[in-house]
Amino acid sequence: MSKIQTTFLRLKSENKKALIPFVTSGDPHPNMTVKMLHTLVESGADMIELGIPFSDPMADGPVIQRASERAIANNVGIKKTIKLVKEFRKKDINTPIILMGYANPIEAIGIKNFVSLIKDAEVDGVITVDYPPEESKDFVKLLKQQDIDSIFLLSPTTDDNRIELITEQATGFLYYVSLKGVTGSANIDINQVSERVSNISKYSDLPIAVGFGVRDAETAKQVALISDAVVIGSRIINEVENSNQEDLLENIRTLMTEMKNAIS
Repeated sequence: MSKIQTTFLRLKSENKKALIPFVTSGDPHPNMTVKMLHTLVESGADMIELGIPFSDPMADGPVIQRASERAIANNVGIKKTIKLVKEFRKKDINTPIILMGYANPIEAIGIKNFVSLIKDAEVDGVITVDYPPEESKDFVKLLKQQDIDSIFLLSPTTDDNRIELITEQATGFLYYVSLKGVTGSANIDINQVSERVSNISKYSDLPIAVGFGVRDAETAKQVALISDAVVIGSRIINEVENSNQEDLLENIRTLMTEMKNAIS
């Protein structure tokens, strides 16, 4: 059983929901990434999504696009991201780390090589935004062989046939994109999200995380009532973008504590 699965089981036994923050590897600078990851855990993160910088992040809004641009300017890609995870693991072997990225860089280094590298770094799950289930069977198989979870996105436009296809391959949890469009682009319609999460749960017993539009503590609280996990992305990257290096960690800690209290 993966650390992701174990974490969700523990939280369920405690009647709690997971808080999953997202940050981009190498943003604002590679020497801050590991410090940020530890700060996220210290202030309430149950697992962490770590974005692999990519030049054409089509699912991401302007805030996370700029984070990728800054990271790429710092020469951070897949291999540097994996090195940063290994550095994080020197002090934290328990918090699940989920890499989130796009197929192109993975294909460039080869899926077998990628899976081998992330296994060595003790990565727990992978979200590949533009790997549809029809084209990722070999990749998913390799991940499963290494006990690494394959996490798929579902959206408001995902029909029931496709939900069934995705849930046949997914492990760890399902990630429901709460709105049409890119990350951070609109306010969440909680009633609509509730209906969609309820429908998805008919096809799978996997936990369901909701993200792409959680901007404040009140929204996080509402999302936690209808899902198993709340993903916070653009809101954290806003803090990264608008904080100086001296205040960054404390600003992230304050935001995370507010979100954790809200969903608890």
